[in-house]
Amino acid sequence: MELIEIGPPTYDVVISLAYATAANITGKPIYRHARCYLHREAAVRLSKAIGLAAVLGYRLKIFDAFRPSEAQWVLWNKDPNPEFLADPRHGSPHSRGAAVDLTLIDASGVELEMGTRFDDFTPRAHHANPALSAVAQRNRAILLGIMTAAGWDFYRNEWWHYQLFNARRYPLYSDSALPRGLM
Repeated sequence: MELIEIGPPTYDVVISLAYATAANITGKPIYRHARCYLHREAAVRLSKAIGLAAVLGYRLKIFDAFRPSEAQWVLWNKDPNPEFLADPRHGSPHSRGAAVDLTLIDASGVELEMGTRFDDFTPRAHHANPALSAVAQRNRAILLGIMTAAGWDFYRNEWWHYQLFNARRYPLYSDSALPRGLM
């Protein structure tokens, strides 16, 4: 199994999976269980990002990571917008365990201002959007620097989304591939 579970104490992150709650674009939970998984190679890069963030006094808060193909269909059926969601017929980097959606939090556990919430499917979510405050732009740049220094690629339309380079080379997984599923 190439997907491994991510969470404390092995990974010093906060897990807050949006799709395990109603606080997502569907307005209802998609995952029955808030478990976080990544491909082994992604987990190595996440560890590096955790260390880089810690040096700056930050931690990472994960909104989503591995997303079963079944969940990708739920999202696509709600909002089939290829600017923000991968067409499940072609597969998402999330459904390969090769992507993570996250933000930075400070020592008190407070999210840094990023200009939009997670899953804000508008141009305000794009990297380097000049309409954002200087604080939000700086915080996005810090997150971008941490993640790219750790070996991640970014998606220009979503400040929160990072993925392995050549993510489509990894196989797609469904929920049944997990020892303890999400759905």
